[in-house]
Amino acid sequence: MSFSTSSAAPIAMPTTVSAAAAHPSFEILGGARDRFLPALSHLSRPYRPFPLLASNRHLETIFAAFFRSVPDVRLRRECLRTQDGGAVALDWVAADHRRLPLDSPLIILLPGLTGGSDDAYVRHMLVRARSNGWRVVVFNSRGCGDSPVTTPQFYSASFLGDMREVVSHVTARYPDANVYAVGWSLGANILVRYLGQESPSCPLSGAVSLCNPFNLVVADEDFRKGFNNIYDKALTKALCKIFKRHALLFEDIGGEYNIPQAANAKSVREFDDGLTRVSFGFKSVDEYYSNSSSSDSIKHVKTPLLCIQAANDPIAPNRGIPREDIKENPNCLLIVTPKGGHLGWVAGDEAPRGAPWTDPLVMNFIQYLEREAVKAPETSINPVDKEALHHLEV
Repeated sequence: MSFSTSSAAPIAMPTTVSAAAAHPSFEILGGARDRFLPALSHLSRPYRPFPLLASNRHLETIFAAFFRSVPDVRLRRECLRTQDGGAVALDWVAADHRRLPLDSPLIILLPGLTGGSDDAYVRHMLVRARSNGWRVVVFNSRGCGDSPVTTPQFYSASFLGDMREVVSHVTARYPDANVYAVGWSLGANILVRYLGQESPSCPLSGAVSLCNPFNLVVADEDFRKGFNNIYDKALTKALCKIFKRHALLFEDIGGEYNIPQAANAKSVREFDDGLTRVSFGFKSVDEYYSNSSSSDSIKHVKTPLLCIQAANDPIAPNRGIPREDIKENPNCLLIVTPKGGHLGWVAGDEAPRGAPWTDPLVMNFIQYLEREAVKAPETSINPVDKEALHHLEV
């Protein structure tokens, strides 16, 4: 795959869609509906899931996980040492530091639980953003995407320290660039919690949350029902694999840790009870889930935020979406598709094996925000002043 290298690619100017013109196949709500919807031309057309695959949410989820194409992109890895002695891996597109202007807009991608830069949905978003002239970096959490684990602590839904350090590192390296973030599943939960806690001085210029479980207590309840046990076992197996690779770090750790339980967990809940909730100071798994839910953060978000969910998502339940808080927040917009499964969205022109239906929508949104930022460059000088940008009228 070849990319233009002479200068930053021009930002495309999509046709606009009025709130009334959005297709009725979508549920659309949010305090920022009138502000952001005109930029999302993708929503003027009906959501058309790929035949047969969309007949069952589990079939669509599994197909996307195992059969979606994985674009071939050469990446350059940077290991970032964190303040507590841990490490995360940042994967940049190789040679972009030489090819792209220093002020090219930058996007941080946050994969889901145990995910990394090799995942198909991450690669497709990376390629689309890069082809539009954006600098892209994938944030591989501790132990994910072969990121090194150097301390007896993994990442969790509650811990925002690594996210803060990654954003600080990236914005310091490219001080003239506007920085955005896109997160999927648990990565989306972490991203939204970060936005809420960093308000109103969040250094990000915009964000997109996809397949966010939002309410982890509700998600945990559904995760242990029926066919969802298959996903539970698959994710648990991946967590245990990462843990066993670094088990020596936890030797003789003591305290409330239950290392044998974590190493041989049969469910994500068991793993979190034996390891995660203890690592981050929670008395129980339920307390950990309750205090780590991004649904409680939405009301505090001051950064432009697009949330995209599928109504039939088996892992991020529709009933867990904090609709009322999204409605009342002038910075948030929610799009719910009738189908899509979890990290599926096998629909649109590139279905069934190409990019998720959501990718053009994500690009429309962040390109709109970038155009507005370019119109008002003074608002990007000081992160505290970015709220002025957020209230620009369309």
